Formats: sequence, C-alpha cells, structure tokens
Amino acid sequence: MNAGTLKQILLLTDGCSNKGESPATVAGLANQQGITVNVIGILDDDQTEQPEGLQEVEDIAVSGGGVSQIVYSERLSQTVQMVTRQAMTQTLQGFVNKELRSILGKDQSMEELDPEKRGEIMEVVEDLGETSDLEVVVLVDSSASMRDKLETVKEALFDLSMSLNARVGKNRFCIYRFPGRRNDIELVLDWSPRLDGISKVFPKLTSGGITPTGPALRAAMYQFSKKQLRRNSDEEPFDMEETGY
Repeated sequence: MNAGTLKQILLLTDGCSNKGESPATVAGLANQQGITVNVIGILDDDQTEQPEGLQEVEDIAVSGGGVSQIVYSERLSQTVQMVTRQAMTQTLQGFVNKELRSILGKDQSMEELDPEKRGEIMEVVEDLGETSDLEVVVLVDSSASMRDKLETVKEALFDLSMSLNARVGKNRFCIYRFPGRRNDIELVLDWSPRLDGISKVFPKLTSGGITPTGPALRAAMYQFSKKQLRRNSDEEPFDMEETGY
C-alpha cells in the first residue's frame, strides 16, 4: 500500500487575519488538492485569556482537514511535533479508509471493523507514517505582535526537523513568512531535507505590518506545484534510442 507523498501546510500565528480573502476558504481549496492545513495559535506566556481572533485557528484547520492547537510559547516545540504527527496519522487513516471502501464496499470504514482487524489496520497506518514521504510548507506570521515569539518558533521548527529525521521516508521543508516585503509571502528557507540552516535565516526576519493569512495560504499552496515543476525540469530527457523506440 502506497499513500504517496503527504503534503502539509503548517501555519504558525498569534492572531486574526485582517486583509484579503477568508483563510478558511483557502484552506478548504488546499484540502481539495490533497494538502492538509495545520494551524498553531501562539499565546504569550503571561496571557490569561484567549484572543477572539484565535477562533480562526480552528476554523482554518477544520476546512483544511488538519489539526489545530492553541498553546503558550513555552510549549510550542512539543506541540509542533505532535500536530505534524497527528495530521499525518489523520491523513493516512483517511487514505486507508478509502482503500477499504474500494475493497469491501462504500459503507465499510475502519471504525466498523472488529478490534483485532482494526489493530492490524492501525499497524499499517503507523508503518505508512514512518515510510511515506513528507513535504511541509511552514508559514510563519511575522506581523508586529509576533516579534517576541520568533525565537521560540525557530527552536520549535529545528526540533521538528530533528524529530522527523528518524523516519525512513524522505522529509522536505520550506519556510515562508507573511507578510513579505513586497508580496503576500516571502521565502525564508527553500526546500531542504533538514532545517539546520534555520539559525542563519531567522535572525534576519523583521516583524510588522498587516496579517494577510488568506492570501498567504493561497501562495503557500502553490509552492507544492512549483516544486513538482522544478523536479520535472531536473529529470533526465527521454532517450528514444535507449528505450528502443
């Protein structure tokens, strides 16, 4: 059983979007294209009440078929890892359910199997979680209120990369900030199997301005197709003589 490449957008923010289209609508479009959108809302460590704007965090994740969490900065590292893993399992369970329905009929799902069979299926899901390739576009809110949280974000993303390195499957990450200086998003770190270089690029991040979460999500969604186009252009040209045609 091959689930292909798992594609995720990981959105890290501390508030509500205030420019452009609805981020929940864009997340729904991404989900239709096989991209899971996970969202983590970050609170200041001394914050006692959840800002109203963070309700949007859950709305985006629900539309994007992903996982959402609202956490204090000090727990960000564990949460980033947990959300990424949980979303992988959720996506793979959906894939396995679809495969089951194609074999056993459209009314059959994993939840309806007897405990022993369900346990066997979950072993398959866990195995796929370790062997499937994973691509993650990390989208970091760099609006003014995030200024004091960016160092914690950097550490959390580095820890995420380290925790996923033990997987058999290939990992690919890229990081964008929003808003960018001239566009909705701005590249921070291009596609890479590890986030070792994050320490060099994060100190250069400046914060400030508006929060165009919807347009930023749409731009992030396009990075997967750009990566595929780049990969195709790097492949060897088709050799007619070599194949005998």
